[in-house]
Amino acid sequence: MSAGHHHHDNAEGMSDARLIGAVAVNVLLTVAQIAGGIVSGSLSLIADALHNLNDAASLALALVARKIGRKPADKLMTFGYGQAEVVAALINLTTLIIVGLYLVYEAIVRFFDPQPIEGWIIVIVAAVALVIDVATALMVRVGAKHSINIKAAFLHNVSDALASVGVIVAGTLILLFDLYIADLVVTLIIAAYVLYQGFSLLPRTVRLLMGATPDDLDFDGVVAAIRGVEGVRDVHHVHIWHLGEHARALEAHVEPQGASIAEFADAKARIRAMLARDFRVKHATLEACAPGEHPQAEPLKSPHDT
Repeated sequence: MSAGHHHHDNAEGMSDARLIGAVAVNVLLTVAQIAGGIVSGSLSLIADALHNLNDAASLALALVARKIGRKPADKLMTFGYGQAEVVAALINLTTLIIVGLYLVYEAIVRFFDPQPIEGWIIVIVAAVALVIDVATALMVRVGAKHSINIKAAFLHNVSDALASVGVIVAGTLILLFDLYIADLVVTLIIAAYVLYQGFSLLPRTVRLLMGATPDDLDFDGVVAAIRGVEGVRDVHHVHIWHLGEHARALEAHVEPQGASIAEFADAKARIRAMLARDFRVKHATLEACAPGEHPQAEPLKSPHDT
């Protein structure tokens, strides 16, 4: 069992222990930033704290979702639990967008009702935050290529580091020039980062949950490749979707050229080998159909077609 567990961590490029450490670091940072923001009156510091709290929650959800996703298929979830991470990503991104909108609202309210701010507290706490943000980003960078949750967390931490730089700049301007509006400007910049990240990853997450064709696959190219396999006369009713974030599945009705069961079995083996080799489709369900069995139907169109 342990061998399989380690293999899973290596396949995703990131261990659970590293995720747990990243969560703990972000929680401690959030507490420190909120305390500093309350004492100093800095909205930008509290804004960055809320973003870090979202990072911690995102990482915690990703950790739980990974554990759920490892469960084998059963009678309830016959395709397995791989979609758990995608569901967690949707929750994380929705929360992220809500936080971003709330920060915009708070910045506007604070613009009409400015509060005194202690610049040194902002600079000191934000400098600590910058170090921790960079360290956390490095901790999760390894897994960013393999999970939409980890990728979102990595982008969050990178933007947090940039936001901490902005907060340091705002505190310095307050100290040197009493430029209190700099705190509000930085808050809006942080909110813009939060919203950009949320809206940039949300469409892909929704497509994954809706069973869309994988982004990097050309549907017509897959159909043409199946038709080009030896022993295939034609193919109908092709469906391609994700099983979780990484696994891909395909279902199709195939018209074989040969009439025997053995010939169709050979054609199916060639189709599956081609799909796995050229399109990374590891799960293919292929059903035989006779010529003319399917009524002529309009081909599937691109969502951009008019």
